[in-house]
Amino acid sequence: MPEPYPGNVYNKYDSRNPLTRRLVARFLAELDGLVDELAPADLLDVGCGEGVVTEHLAARLPPGARVVGLDRDVPKLRAAWATRDARVELITGDAHALPFADGSFDVVTLIEMLQLVTDPAQALAEATRVARRGVVVTVPDEPLWRALNVARGAYLAERGNTPGHIHHWSSRAFMAQLAPHGQLVTVQRSRPWLLAVIR
Repeated sequence: MPEPYPGNVYNKYDSRNPLTRRLVARFLAELDGLVDELAPADLLDVGCGEGVVTEHLAARLPPGARVVGLDRDVPKLRAAWATRDARVELITGDAHALPFADGSFDVVTLIEMLQLVTDPAQALAEATRVARRGVVVTVPDEPLWRALNVARGAYLAERGNTPGHIHHWSSRAFMAQLAPHGQLVTVQRSRPWLLAVIR
C-alpha cells in the first residue's frame, strides 16, 4: 500500500515561528555533525521529500561529490525538485528496494522518513546494503512529538499524530529497531527528534 503523505505536511524548514526555527536549526546542526564524522565523498538521501535537507547536506560535501535524493514519484515532489540545486540528483524509487548496487554510497541518510514507510526493517536493510561507511537515521521522538503537536493545537483529532506517521518510536524502541541492521554507533536526542548512526 503506498504511503499517502509525500514530503512535509508542515513546512518547518521555512517556518517564521521562532521556536520552530530554533529547533530545526539545532536539529540540522546535530545532523551535520553526524554526517561530517562519516566524511562522505558521496551520499544518498532516501525519502528526501522536497529535497530541502538533501540540498543542505550537499552543500557540506566536497565540490563534485555525488549527492542523490530518492523518493516516490509524486507530482507535488517533482514540482519542488525543479527548484533545487542542480548539484543534487533527484530520482524516483522505492525505499524498500533501492535501485543501487551494494556499497554504492559512503553514507545513506533516512531523515524523518522511517515513520512513513510500510516496512521500516526492509528500508533499513536496503540502506545498510547500499552504504559503505554508515547510515544516518532520524525519527520523531515519541510521545514528545505528539505532545508538542497537541500543545500547538495541531492534529487534535489524531491526538497529535502527524498525518502519514504509521510507526512511532521512543528512544529505547528506536534502538531496538536499528540493532539488527548493524553496529549502533550513536543515538542522541535533538528534541523533538531522535538521531542515530549505524555501521
